[in-house]
Amino acid sequence: MPRNSTGQILAIVLASALIIALGALLSMYFGKRAKNSDDWLAAPESLPLGVVVITQFATAVGGGVLIAHVGIAYSAGWSVFAYEGCVLLGFLGLALIARWLRQQRFTTVPDIVSRLFGTSRPVTAVASLAALIVPFGWLATQFVAFAKLFGELTGISATALILTITAGSLVFVLPGGLTSVVWTDFVFGIFKIVMSLVVAAYAVHLAGGWSGMTGKVPDELWRPSGITAVGGEQIGLWVAAIVPGTLTNQLYFQRVFATKKVSDARRGLVLSGVTILVGGLYAGCIGLAVRAMNPGLANPEDAAGWLITRLPAVLLVVYGAFLVATIISTTGAALQSVVANVIRDLYQNVFARRRDDRGTVSLSRAVTVLVAVLAAGLAIAFPSALDWLVASYAYSAATLAAPVFGGYLLRRRFTLRPVAALGSMLAGIAGCAAAQLAGTTVPYAVYGIGASVLALLVLLVSGPGRRPGAPEPAETALGLPAVTES
Repeated sequence: MPRNSTGQILAIVLASALIIALGALLSMYFGKRAKNSDDWLAAPESLPLGVVVITQFATAVGGGVLIAHVGIAYSAGWSVFAYEGCVLLGFLGLALIARWLRQQRFTTVPDIVSRLFGTSRPVTAVASLAALIVPFGWLATQFVAFAKLFGELTGISATALILTITAGSLVFVLPGGLTSVVWTDFVFGIFKIVMSLVVAAYAVHLAGGWSGMTGKVPDELWRPSGITAVGGEQIGLWVAAIVPGTLTNQLYFQRVFATKKVSDARRGLVLSGVTILVGGLYAGCIGLAVRAMNPGLANPEDAAGWLITRLPAVLLVVYGAFLVATIISTTGAALQSVVANVIRDLYQNVFARRRDDRGTVSLSRAVTVLVAVLAAGLAIAFPSALDWLVASYAYSAATLAAPVFGGYLLRRRFTLRPVAALGSMLAGIAGCAAAQLAGTTVPYAVYGIGASVLALLVLLVSGPGRRPGAPEPAETALGLPAVTES
């Protein structure tokens, strides 16, 4: 791919530096809202509806949309909306329990499991590892995506770029933890939505407008029926892999926990799911436009990189800033989520260690730097060998889906005990591993979830029952009020 001129490279670097500096200033400003360690780790009951919606979008739309989703649209047209639809289904699934989640004032996903099944260090440890593996995978993968995209734009080495995005992610998180992340994401999220529409429109313009573009690509890709062009089998695989992964992704749960109003919890998820479709529109327009202009790309995921070389200088610089905003908002959210698990679940709950507010925040910041450095090292060492991180979705969903959603649905019918949660999670891991080793066609997450559900049901049915309407022991044992629905 041809390199850009020295002047353009310098302009892109300066624009990127400006975005990172703006993020740092916003983070420090909004970080002042974090008054204690709870605000740093969870930003409890602090987010208005609009901020919840936009920050969910900013978190979800990252390097995957910029590269992989554009590749889907290049090869299969509007089928990219089938992929985005799976994410939307996951958001709608979360919306079913969102009000309850918000009422219980959780901080992390393991909090949910502990609240339902009772306090247990082994349960918290397994749930914590399952919850943090996905955001850590996102973190390392976003670093790699940033290096690849900006490597094409500027010719700067991958190592230097990964170190740059690592530093940028840290300035998003360190001032105020989740409080600074979500408010900065809100500002960047608005910028991302506007730029997504602008770049998508310009790509269609380059391809000769709507009629010029549709006249050069197969009809089955751009017509409304093109949503199934990728084939039923592939869509089925997406449903099996993406929906469970979304349902158990702690990054999305955290925004629900932080809503200012209980009534906004469900509404925020539904509206957030709708905004995800903006990412599909961006990817679809760019993929189809590049397909019309250059139908011979060997790798569909090169479509976004090919388009970059065709952008005029001014839009190229702005697009560079857009890429930084897109990736850095996702990495900041993922980094903070991992740290919340390490501090709240492992350090405080599993190892039973405590510090005062100032000490907890200081420790959280130190862990943030360590996690970022570890992810950066992984991205530098294995820049093209991070496929194993895809397994994080499968194992996380197989471990957490049944205890969280099954526990919620069955909490009034059975006595939920820690052994049931632990057995269900371990069965999910074992089911995933067995299916992965067997090389099954169906995503091994499905087998893991199936094994986890079966184990949960067996352990609940074989354990002591509870009369309908009786107090919920997992909650009363913790000195908490019984769950009420309204």
